[in-house]
Amino acid sequence: MKKLSGEEESRKRAIFDAMSPKRQQHILKKGYEGWDPFQEPKDPIDIRRDKTNRTTQMLVREFLQTKFKENYSNEYGKGVLEICLGIINNDEKYLGMFDFACWYKELLRREEVKE
Repeated sequence: MKKLSGEEESRKRAIFDAMSPKRQQHILKKGYEGWDPFQEPKDPIDIRRDKTNRTTQMLVREFLQTKFKENYSNEYGKGVLEICLGIINNDEKYLGMFDFACWYKELLRREEVKE
């Protein structure tokens, strides 16, 4: 841990003194000297993007805009979001669902069956 100036040390003590006794015990257990109340926050988790550099939200919105609002329900939208998240996260379950849906659509096309 970096060396604190006199002002920073007094601020640290003031923060510590303002805490509940339970929280103070938690810090003392880990070591007051190693405790840094001035830590910079960690970077937020990277927003995942697909191979087209779109986020899940962008993909879902773009897809649903191709549908007439009257033709899909909230459940439909939830399904779109769920499979989108699964595909972007490379979840085997959703990749299998996607592969099957693509295969089935091609089967219907080859056999000239209307969807």
